[in-house]
Amino acid sequence: MSSAKTWLITGVSRGLGEALAKAVLAQGDTVIGTTRDKAPDFARDNANFHWLALDVTDAAAIKPTVDRAFALKGKIDVLVNNAGYGLLGSVEEATDEQVAHLFDVNFHGTRRVTQAALPHLRQQRSGHIINITSIAGIAPNPGSGMYSAAKFAVEGMSQGLAQELAPLGIYLTLVEPGAFRTDFLSDHSLRRSPPAIADYADTAGAVVAKLDDIAGKQLGDPERAAEAMIAIVQAATPPLHLLLGSDALRRTEQMQAAFKQDIEQWREVTLSTDYR
Repeated sequence: MSSAKTWLITGVSRGLGEALAKAVLAQGDTVIGTTRDKAPDFARDNANFHWLALDVTDAAAIKPTVDRAFALKGKIDVLVNNAGYGLLGSVEEATDEQVAHLFDVNFHGTRRVTQAALPHLRQQRSGHIINITSIAGIAPNPGSGMYSAAKFAVEGMSQGLAQELAPLGIYLTLVEPGAFRTDFLSDHSLRRSPPAIADYADTAGAVVAKLDDIAGKQLGDPERAAEAMIAIVQAATPPLHLLLGSDALRRTEQMQAAFKQDIEQWREVTLSTDYR
């Protein structure tokens, strides 16, 4: 077992954030956990848990909160950007307000917390950033296009950032879960664009209905997801990508196969666009 670490985890009140915080505390590590309004019940009597209030859409509050988190222990070994929520519905039916808030939480929240932590991590010359995205950020389905877009943004930023941080001894991993048996499909973690366009009933509408049907029956075990995230932190060489769940693996492999087919089918056209 490695020496005890200090973790900063956003959004520990439910879902994978809660499962991870519990698992980290159980192995004797320290958790600095954030939620918007109150400390989670599971950690109130644990001396290794420290709660900070943080709404990741409050841009002015992020830097002082992250600075305070680093000051609590002098060092943070692992930053987990977990806070986020989903938006279901067709792309056409999403409103400007829904999309703006979705990106403010899922992308800009992650971006701002990461940017606030980077000066500390660079000074340490160590650390591991875990950005929890989604299989939707790799292989989207109908009915979650805007959510996928926000997660794609996190994926793109993180892949570039990982290369910038590698020479500094700082790791970054994108965790891409499939469907896990949390309350993610409940109103606590999900918003919807009311369906009004019949043309999308067999695409976006059908996928949203399927998600409603599997709520509470998802294949993924949150406790095992937490174990997997702890394992990559303990690894000598952590991965850039960590898929979680057989559904995430299946969808990624299908996406890669379709992408490869397009590349091969249109290879000559691709190569024809260079100057000769």
